[in-house]
Amino acid sequence: MPTQTPNGDNFASLLKNGIVFVDWWAPWCGPCRIFGPIFDRVADQNPEVVFAKVNAEEHPDLAVSFGIRAIPTLMIFRDGILVFSQSGAMPEKALQVLADRVKDLDMEQVRTKLATHAKMQD
Repeated sequence: MPTQTPNGDNFASLLKNGIVFVDWWAPWCGPCRIFGPIFDRVADQNPEVVFAKVNAEEHPDLAVSFGIRAIPTLMIFRDGILVFSQSGAMPEKALQVLADRVKDLDMEQVRTKLATHAKMQD
């Protein structure tokens, strides 16, 4: 599946359901240019997952709202919950391993842990 290019208007709705990988990037960024084709190849290998690229330079308000401080940054959401975030390019094999692990997540367990953590913060 080709990668999507969300904007501020549709980004929140994109994250609500399923697995979504987001590559925060900018055209002037060397590591972004290296990571981009890797991201695209893994997207092609995982058609059931949404892969999206957000140009942080074109959407600075969106990048700030998600706390992007370095690019490239990879964020992975499942059912609207951020389950992974890391700055820097990564090898194709590592990205595929992440895709496999996120697919195998027990989301009930994730929600229970989040609820427990939230109660501890109160």
